[in-house]
Amino acid sequence: MERRLVAILAADVVGYSHSMGNDEIGTLAALKTCEAEVIEPTVKRHHGRIFKRMGDGYLVEFSSVVDSVECALEWQNLAGNMRQPLIFRIGINLGDVLFEEGDVYGDGVNIAARLESIAKPGGVSISGTAYDQVKRKLPLDFKFTGEQEVKNIPDPIRVYQVESPLQTTAEKSGPKSKKKKHLKTLLPYLLILAGILITASFFYIKTSNNDSIKANESISSDLENSNKSRGASIAVLPFKNLSSDQEQEYFSDGITNDIITDLSRFHELLVISSNTVFTYKGKTMSVKEIGQQLDVKYILEGSIQKAGNMVRINAQLIDIVDGTHVWADRYDQEYSDIFKLQADLVKSIVAALAINVSQSERNRAMRKPPQDLDAYDYLLKGWTHYHSRTRESHHIAKEMFSKAILIDSTYTAAITGMGLLEYAKVSYGWTEFPLRALESAFEYGQRALELESDNASAHTLLGNVYAFQNKYELAIHETELALELNPNDANAYRQRGWVLLWAGRLDDAIGSLEMSLRLDNKSSISNAWLHLGMAYYLKGNYRQALETLEKGVIKRPEYVGYYIILAATYAQLEYVEDAASSAAKVLNLDPFFEVESFGTAFRNLEHRQAIREGLRKAGLR
Repeated sequence: MERRLVAILAADVVGYSHSMGNDEIGTLAALKTCEAEVIEPTVKRHHGRIFKRMGDGYLVEFSSVVDSVECALEWQNLAGNMRQPLIFRIGINLGDVLFEEGDVYGDGVNIAARLESIAKPGGVSISGTAYDQVKRKLPLDFKFTGEQEVKNIPDPIRVYQVESPLQTTAEKSGPKSKKKKHLKTLLPYLLILAGILITASFFYIKTSNNDSIKANESISSDLENSNKSRGASIAVLPFKNLSSDQEQEYFSDGITNDIITDLSRFHELLVISSNTVFTYKGKTMSVKEIGQQLDVKYILEGSIQKAGNMVRINAQLIDIVDGTHVWADRYDQEYSDIFKLQADLVKSIVAALAINVSQSERNRAMRKPPQDLDAYDYLLKGWTHYHSRTRESHHIAKEMFSKAILIDSTYTAAITGMGLLEYAKVSYGWTEFPLRALESAFEYGQRALELESDNASAHTLLGNVYAFQNKYELAIHETELALELNPNDANAYRQRGWVLLWAGRLDDAIGSLEMSLRLDNKSSISNAWLHLGMAYYLKGNYRQALETLEKGVIKRPEYVGYYIILAATYAQLEYVEDAASSAAKVLNLDPFFEVESFGTAFRNLEHRQAIREGLRKAGLR
């Protein structure tokens, strides 16, 4: 016999006996399908070995606890999304066990089995010894459920529940009706089915095993081809506030954002994002200089004056190439007609640029107005505070969006804003309960889409949530729906790019990230430079990676992520001193950094190893 310290995973199907009693043949077939299509390949991907099968139960050994937990979460996710879904309980323990002729024995195995029996349906429970190995190595929450007595084990076991977004909705607590639980449980499957139906109606797929990948690649290609074919590029500079009240600044900024959003919905226009154009606010530069810096053909500039119940907008469209005024106009409207004023302005710009516009694009450009203008006013104030991106400002933004929704419960722009605030808590690390915040963000996104199915921002929000849950195909699908609705959404391109990067589709990731930077290269919080640099690194184009990363680190000199990839890149280029300097910066910003814990989001194991190899070469451990 041989002794080893290993991670043991024990899994069992929830309600298997009951299902066998109702449909023996169908249940057995579902388990066999799950074993062949989900369990065996997932275990293999995470370097595990199934050493025992017991009807609907499995025992698996891993040399790494991190691999075992990642395997468990992927297992639960894929099994729950099958045509005939299966829900498992999973327990994981790290312990000293005995090996004999391929089998494994000892308390280490018994504890894993007991942990499986007390796990929630769709959940994963791990022992204290396993928790100690993964607590700082995986982006997950672990809930301590206490020391528990388990059968045939003399000492109590510390038990932690993995607080994963993949937990089945049916098991989540809360005063919800059975109908809501049923709909929410079905939601992931309905989304997947909808994606398959939409994809099938446009694309002919030869091999069923590659359906989702080929469909996504086809959509990606169409999006990128449409971007290359756009003839007119435009930047909308922040409209000047001519009101005597400087507090009306939020109003002029809000109208500018609205015009950018409306113009962005036209496929033949390339529209620079608000993040970028607002960096020019208050600067004494000529329109031609700005146009040349942004590499656009047209600039729209103007002013807004709000007095009492009246609003006046002056606007002019300038051709940067020859400096001529293509079009200029003045709009005077009552404040109650502000949305008609915006629509007329957008129509005039589109007509002046002589671009082809479909009826669907016209309809999409006309946003659904709120039922009450006070709700719109609160929305504009909310966005002003949201873009400040501080904890305090987000609290104020939440108050503003909440007031807008209180006035108009169907106001999708404010509902989506609430979802983005919840997502921001997770993104910026402002919450101790990230899973709860992600669930709340998802619910806001769903609510917005129920009210307005073509809300691009809501689709982007859902893509963000899915990405954090490692549901890459769903995240890609949502961002591509967003880009169909708004082909100039830099956030959606950025989000799609880094999810494609994690999914291993490097060329598609590079195309999407480059497009996001074409639309928005000024944002100081964007990690597009980092993800683009990582993609170039993984393709072995280290010099291009270095050039990209050095641009990004100027934007965010305090962010450790840039120094991590820079260290690996310098090392691969044999820049020994620069690699050592970046490695030292990494440890200065993150004293607990460990090479093995980095890059766990990469689906492709070769990509993880490629970056870890560079990091070790740079002297990191």
